[in-house]
Amino acid sequence: MLGDMFVLDAVTHAYNFDTANYAVPEHAKIIAELSYFMARNPPDSRYRLPAGIYLGDWSIEDTANLLFRESPTDAAIMHPLPISAFHDGLVSVEKAAAACERWPQRFLGAYAAVDPMLGRRALTELERQVDLLKPMGLKLYPNSWATGEITLWRMDDPQVVFPVYEKAAELGIRHIAVHKAVPIGPVPVKDSYNPGDIEGAAAAFPELTFEIVHGGMAFLDETAWLLSRFENVYVNMEIQNIILERRPRAFAEILLGLVRIGGHRLFRRLFWGSGTTLYHPRPALEAFADFTIPEDMLDDAGLFGPIRQLRPQDKANILGGNYARVHGLDLDSARAAIADDEFAADQRGTLPEPYTTIAAAEAVAKWQAEHV
Repeated sequence: MLGDMFVLDAVTHAYNFDTANYAVPEHAKIIAELSYFMARNPPDSRYRLPAGIYLGDWSIEDTANLLFRESPTDAAIMHPLPISAFHDGLVSVEKAAAACERWPQRFLGAYAAVDPMLGRRALTELERQVDLLKPMGLKLYPNSWATGEITLWRMDDPQVVFPVYEKAAELGIRHIAVHKAVPIGPVPVKDSYNPGDIEGAAAAFPELTFEIVHGGMAFLDETAWLLSRFENVYVNMEIQNIILERRPRAFAEILLGLVRIGGHRLFRRLFWGSGTTLYHPRPALEAFADFTIPEDMLDDAGLFGPIRQLRPQDKANILGGNYARVHGLDLDSARAAIADDEFAADQRGTLPEPYTTIAAAEAVAKWQAEHV
């Protein structure tokens, strides 16, 4: 369905929603339920999962099977998470390391993940993760439970986070990703979820690149102006994949909003991200293969000039080419490395039905037979 386009999923997770992983139960529970809420009502009933299975501890095997057996995803990046409402951050560093070690041809890398509010401990933890992961980037979240209560910080704070950027650069990390736009549970938003604070970071550290995860889900104009002014700012489209499958015109509005200031050249600053295991990776890829921007929406798109239709090369760039260019990855070599691996046979034929290759496949099938 995607021809010879190489799909490099720029953000995947092996979540641990198990209640035993709740460090701050009243907040962890709401974060878990919010995730299930976004995933639970797909238009194609084959992708429905019972809460009891979705809100479990996802293994790296199941994560890999969803990506590389049940979808045409060729390779992925694993993001551990520093959400301290969960004992392991919601996705542990150790899981990311295990996935990259077991399937290096498929999981091409992982990000480190620390909480800047931990101060010196964050820098020490970053050193540990660099040894363990050889990370391609650093993942941050704009709020913290490190002090025992919810606190917020900004990407342009020279006391809280600039030492983290400096340490990352010292350790060879040149790419900083930050969760924005989508509040993770009952946290105060204020201006910490607004990506406007990235301008101070991008200006102070021009040698680094900054990735706005969920960019455009909120604060669309602010994100568009950032992209138009700073060549070292990029957007990860995670959760937009869910919107694309279910509300393609809403997806088109976000896409056009992101490029309305800087024009269609900014298609080269967008990364495809599914967030698997947040949601199954396949349906949005099928939707993106067929997607075109509605012509009536193009009529008024672009503040300073017209925006052209999305072209096949734009899609190829978004699905993998942009990320590969930023990180110096050779997609021809990556394609050759997976040609005959353990997942290749499934991807060459008719893809397995959703959730039939995971450990809980029988339980899913039984539940679907009774509820779908």
